[in-house]
Amino acid sequence: MALKQSTARIDAARIRADFPIFDQLVGGKPLAFLDSAVSAHKPRFVLEALEEFYEHSYGNVGRGVYALAERANAAYEQAREKVREFVNARSPREVVFTRNTTEGINLVAYAWGLDNLGPGDVVLTTELEHHSNFVPWQEVARRTGATFKAIPVTAEGELELEALDELGRAGNVKVVAVTAVSNSLGTIVPVERLIRFAHEHGAIAVIDAAQAAPHRVIDVQALDCDFLAFSGHKMCGPSGVGVLYGRSELLERMSPFQTGGGMIRRVSVEKTTWAGLPHKFEAGTPPVAEAVALGAAIDYLGGIGLEAIAAHEHELTAYTLEQLGEQPGLTLYGPPLERRAGIVSFNLEGIHPHDVAQILDAEGVCVRAGHHCNQPLMRRLGVAATTRASFYLYSLPEEVDRLVVGLERARKVFA
Repeated sequence: MALKQSTARIDAARIRADFPIFDQLVGGKPLAFLDSAVSAHKPRFVLEALEEFYEHSYGNVGRGVYALAERANAAYEQAREKVREFVNARSPREVVFTRNTTEGINLVAYAWGLDNLGPGDVVLTTELEHHSNFVPWQEVARRTGATFKAIPVTAEGELELEALDELGRAGNVKVVAVTAVSNSLGTIVPVERLIRFAHEHGAIAVIDAAQAAPHRVIDVQALDCDFLAFSGHKMCGPSGVGVLYGRSELLERMSPFQTGGGMIRRVSVEKTTWAGLPHKFEAGTPPVAEAVALGAAIDYLGGIGLEAIAAHEHELTAYTLEQLGEQPGLTLYGPPLERRAGIVSFNLEGIHPHDVAQILDAEGVCVRAGHHCNQPLMRRLGVAATTRASFYLYSLPEEVDRLVVGLERARKVFA
């Protein structure tokens, strides 16, 4: 399982050979996968790490003293250290393994929010958010009597930051929960400014990095955020494992989100006390093998270089915007290229996105169609749904060409 060396420019065609999923044909045509924003495919390096762990090192963690359990525990904690280094956390105690980004954000919303929010407090998010960073805060605000507000977006899908002053006067701002990159539009959000705004108001800053961590360098110390969550499956890792970074001083004061086995220090009829960080938040059998494979995915991405991956996606996005901009009856959504990640959303006039996606599927091209778990954003854009193409390290320009051909076919079918 040798790793590639990091380079300034990547060879996507060569990288593509690392991914077994691309060995197949779809409808007699090579698979053109333009839906990596929803979930990324897995290289052999990660699949082999998962298989090797299950075959030779599998055991539960934190429970056994026999050799196999000790080996599993060491691999699990080694994966945690890889994540710590990946996000530049101060300590592995600040790295909590979860199932996904959604669980990480819910953990903060309930474990921190229920104990710290009340009437007169304001929970501030944005109209760009995935429902995972919107609905949990909305629900916790409802339960605690806090006020829930969202920073509006422009018609181009960028935050109206001039609204911050007024929102800051709406009450005692206690939470600022924002995405780093929009999953619908690719908007790169100026999270540094929003984190400063949060701290100026004595609020915590919670970052949804699901669409950022797979593509760009994350440094939680430089960001100065309080919490940050992301998922393994979007960054070439397996499903079922995610990460919540949290400042240790905040995590220490929080009650567990879930209780049960593995997260306790002592249980009696009279009282239960919790284990130390991060295990206090990892109730039950954790995703051990998945965490180990996530560590392998971090190694794989590190061998290629996140800067090189981001540059590759930028070139593909520029090419896609150019090609789609020439298509009749096509509306593009989102910000200018310089403030956009590798995501392009659009609509074809008179054709529902689901119909567009089905026609493209017949051409072997996979895209996402729908509201993308962004219904407030869709309403702001004045649409019910969009078609979305998204890119990753294995995406090729010829896949964009096939997308354009498929769109021309969709026009003919629905003419």
